[in-house]
Amino acid sequence: MSKKLNNLTSRIIVALIGIPLIIALCIIGKIPFLIFVLFIGLVSFNEYSSMLRSKNSFPNKLVGFISVAVLIINEYKLIIDYHVLFILMIIVLLFLELFRNKSSAINNIGSTLLGIFYIGIFSASIINLRQFYADSAFTYTQGGYLILSILISIWLCDSAAYFIGSAYGLHKLMPRVSPKKSWEGAIAGFVFSVIGMVASKSLILEFLSLTDAIAIGFIIGIFGQIGDLIESLIKRDANVKDSSSLIPGHGGILDRFDSLLFTSPIIYLYLLLVK
Repeated sequence: MSKKLNNLTSRIIVALIGIPLIIALCIIGKIPFLIFVLFIGLVSFNEYSSMLRSKNSFPNKLVGFISVAVLIINEYKLIIDYHVLFILMIIVLLFLELFRNKSSAINNIGSTLLGIFYIGIFSASIINLRQFYADSAFTYTQGGYLILSILISIWLCDSAAYFIGSAYGLHKLMPRVSPKKSWEGAIAGFVFSVIGMVASKSLILEFLSLTDAIAIGFIIGIFGQIGDLIESLIKRDANVKDSSSLIPGHGGILDRFDSLLFTSPIIYLYLLLVK
């Protein structure tokens, strides 16, 4: 009982500090938000790399950190052509592996590239979304409201999936990957993610059409949960419960932002197609 109370207390303290901070960063945008996304990307890559050690795989952190950082910064302000970046990244990665002598070179190279593309490009998409409406000073805050609405819908989705799944879940969603998740919980999460986006449309997303709000809710309800399952797959394969213990009571950064990472590029592609 004492352990559960301590865990609950930690969660409440983190929420009281973290939620207002995230809201402020989303609204302010610009360099503070860039630093926030860099933190998500770089810490997530570090957690991902650490998890893979149990599989005797050692991603190149130097190449990974630099590549993830450049991918994120490039979406805020172009500093290097992507063709040049990818050519240099792969050449340096292959060259350095000659001298590392750490287990399987194929595993090391492959896991480094997976981490860069999965975490780096997906993190960069968060910047894309925040900057999507940045064509004038008047509309700059709209991107912040969009990110906030996405986060709220993700939190609603996760909460509904957990509580309704725990109470009424009878049919396992994907027991090989996440034994506790159920179809009942997943459906509840999907419904509440759409409700969250529709509510946000009424409150702070007046610049979006109702169709767009529902579509983004669909994306979050489906692909947000898939993103969570993918991270669970990696953790289960690495035989770890959380990506790290960085956030008391919540696990790691990758645990907290896996759904945002996976939905951001899909929502960005959707907006590109319809706008």
